Amino acid sequence: MRLIPASLFGRLTLILVVGLLAAQFASMWLHMGERALIMAQSHGQLPDLPSRFASHLLITLAAVIAVSLVAVRLVTRPLQRLAEAADAFGSDLESPPLPETGPTETRRAAEAFNRMQDRLRRLIAERGRALAAVSHDLRTPLTRMRLRAELVDDEALRAQINADIDDMQAMVESTLDYLRGLRENEALQSIDMEALLQSLVADAQALGHPVTLTGSVAAPYVGRLSTLKRALGNLIDNAVKYGHSAQIVIEDSATELHLSVEDQGPGIAEADLARVVEPYVRLEASRSRETGGVGLGLTIARDAALLHGGRLVLENRAGGGLTATLVLPR
Repeated sequence: MRLIPASLFGRLTLILVVGLLAAQFASMWLHMGERALIMAQSHGQLPDLPSRFASHLLITLAAVIAVSLVAVRLVTRPLQRLAEAADAFGSDLESPPLPETGPTETRRAAEAFNRMQDRLRRLIAERGRALAAVSHDLRTPLTRMRLRAELVDDEALRAQINADIDDMQAMVESTLDYLRGLRENEALQSIDMEALLQSLVADAQALGHPVTLTGSVAAPYVGRLSTLKRALGNLIDNAVKYGHSAQIVIEDSATELHLSVEDQGPGIAEADLARVVEPYVRLEASRSRETGGVGLGLTIARDAALLHGGRLVLENRAGGGLTATLVLPR
């Protein structure tokens, strides 16, 4: 049994209540001592504790608890607002700043948080603009290289040059797509996740891929449609590419929506499960774009989950293969 509350609210309340009760019992002790002295001087007997004193004690206790709850609420409310603002900023870079009100300490904390929020927002925006500019500017020399490759008489050499240009073009497009997902401020909307998954499954099946869907969604999910569609599409593509099939499993509850994509592939070494979601990390040894991709698919899926306050969980299956699960809080 936990005697000390875990929250600051509970601890401050406990301190106030215990302190005031201690003062009340000290007053009772002194009161009874004075009555004993008076009765001893008058050769009488010490009476029992008056019932009205017990009533007075209960009334005092109720008043102390009520006042303590109000007082502690006023003290801890700014800290709760700070925590809520930090959570909001984690899922939305354009979240409003924290109101700079309240006592001096909480006002200074709010000012520091707003400065940090502004610096992080500028840093992310500048990084996105720089990377997008570099990726965009690469398109022009790539186009010139493709045109010049056509002037090469050696067909084998021309094919190799064009293959390298295709690889570079794919990396540029993937990078732009990744940065676009980071910078997009798509509005939240109610999404029929089951219909979205069915459309992705139908698209994959039309290409001849063995993709199935099981489970159902109890209620629409409030999220960003294009971001979630891109993330789920990447997970399905990975499962088909490396596991030759994909089984999508839906598990819904009142608090979380789990969207799992299972495959029958070789899985991922336990030591690589954490780093494989980082940008441009590829575990495929051939370095071929056709077999190894660019290394942004799982990164986009992870960032999509984080954008919705969730997470991407990668687990090796007991019977072989990998399970990639988007855990989305409701």
